[in-house]
Amino acid sequence: MTNIILFDDKDTWTDLLPIVYTRPISDIRIGILTIKEKWQKYFPDHDFSCLTAEYLSVKYPTNITDDNLFIAGNCCPDKNFADAVSVLGNGEALAYNGELVAYRGTMEGFKSVNLEKAAPYTASSLTMLHQLYDIFLLNGSEMRRDYHIIIAGRESQPLSETCTIVGPYRLDDGCPAIFIEEGATVEAVTLNTTGGPIYIGKDAVIMEGVCIRAPFAACRHSQVNMGAKIYGATTLGPYCKVGGELNNVVMIGYSNKAHDGFLGNAVIGEWCNIGAGTNASNLKNDYTEIKLWNYRAHRFLRTGLQFCGLIMGDHSKAGINCMFNTATVIGVGVNVHGAGFPRNFVASFSEGSVAGYTDVSVVKFFDIAKRMMARRGIELSETDKEIFESIYRIAENYK
Repeated sequence: MTNIILFDDKDTWTDLLPIVYTRPISDIRIGILTIKEKWQKYFPDHDFSCLTAEYLSVKYPTNITDDNLFIAGNCCPDKNFADAVSVLGNGEALAYNGELVAYRGTMEGFKSVNLEKAAPYTASSLTMLHQLYDIFLLNGSEMRRDYHIIIAGRESQPLSETCTIVGPYRLDDGCPAIFIEEGATVEAVTLNTTGGPIYIGKDAVIMEGVCIRAPFAACRHSQVNMGAKIYGATTLGPYCKVGGELNNVVMIGYSNKAHDGFLGNAVIGEWCNIGAGTNASNLKNDYTEIKLWNYRAHRFLRTGLQFCGLIMGDHSKAGINCMFNTATVIGVGVNVHGAGFPRNFVASFSEGSVAGYTDVSVVKFFDIAKRMMARRGIELSETDKEIFESIYRIAENYK
């Protein structure tokens, strides 16, 4: 058994704020699974921990032994890469495009590794997260890979005869195009498999009148409300509720967009709520290149993209009929309401509208978070409170 440590590069972690304010990079959901869950599929009998921002270590402690396998937390595995890291010898390292992606040895050796002496990894092209928009851009390819890993050797629950399938019943490799886990409910739904697989998780509910285009994943206990229109590549994390229109959206978990309104090319953290009738633009009226707020640069940076929508950190909210400009970044613990478009970056622990924002105290934030989490039977722990207090202090640097 090898002790595996998924490590976060500081610059990459900062570039992925606000989504990683509350988690290591490897806890980001992309495809169907989180990055950590993907690695656990390849190494099911190994111990895993993370090496991330110091204030997160209270919840994500690092397990250190004399023999550790350090793997970049922003790197999604494939079989070739998993095989390559599994045969590393003591003191050996792998680099990809000038980045350290794996090292085997002690913590002291990891901290002093010479990147120039690392062996270049060339067996396959690695899927790596560097910017926020990589999460939705790479979601489709990761969903296809996760899908095959999850369903291998298993049989889907039968699809109701009330559903309509448009497209092939099987993928090019012969695998079923639709997989439904035990306890899921899918009735009177149109499923278009032309673009890839459709995965419906345990106890998920897809209500009547929903139209889905692959690739699509609804994780355990997620819910799609009546008449929703969902385009690929969209992932609903555990316990998410959605309605309206979604296009290439990743919701990490426990968040709601339960009513009409559009969300596209977006990443939504945990414990978020997007009110009825809220719309978020993903394309500028003049079709020009999109700039997105970057925490490390402390300014808007060019993305090379034409499509980018809402990026929302954990525990943030939008009231009914809110409007968001193209490529808006919302921090942690934000409450946006009222008419008009808020600015393209709203700092964490803020509340207000285009008329202005006020700070949200930690005490008020805890009260709101407790009430929302209680709806799912989950308690805001003292550990979580300690993390949010640290985020509150850090976020002052970005206001």
